[in-house]
Amino acid sequence: MDKKKLREIIGIFKESGLKKMEISETTGEGTYSVKLESCAEGVQPVPVQYVQAAPAMPVAESAEPTSEIKDYNKYRDVKSPMVGIFYAAPSPDAEPFVKVGSKVKKGDTLCIIEAMKLMNDVVAEEDGEIVEICAENGALVEFGQILFKIF
Repeated sequence: MDKKKLREIIGIFKESGLKKMEISETTGEGTYSVKLESCAEGVQPVPVQYVQAAPAMPVAESAEPTSEIKDYNKYRDVKSPMVGIFYAAPSPDAEPFVKVGSKVKKGDTLCIIEAMKLMNDVVAEEDGEIVEICAENGALVEFGQILFKIF
């Protein structure tokens, strides 16, 4: 992997707002893996791993199913439709409507926003999986603030 390509990848990572990213590239020379994680000082590249490829070795098919690779760059934001107090559950002692990893269907309630003593449901506009909850329970949220990221 050349330095120019690596700099471009780091630049894209910085602009994306993602917290973690892993990229692997296989060439005739071997396999390169790069892991990036954001931290307080900025992007922290994890050391690059290089694996020497064996010449003319056939690729063996695995009997185990491969895990699904998800592109978290294609998530959708669920934004607050109003100013109010964010509630993750219908009551203080109840389970939250959704957690990270929850599968949601169009129309499922994701949270409640209290505005002027009225409780307003925020519902999923499409099917997906919750990958991040961006608001804190009981916190004030602004109009247009990102509440959830759905993949």
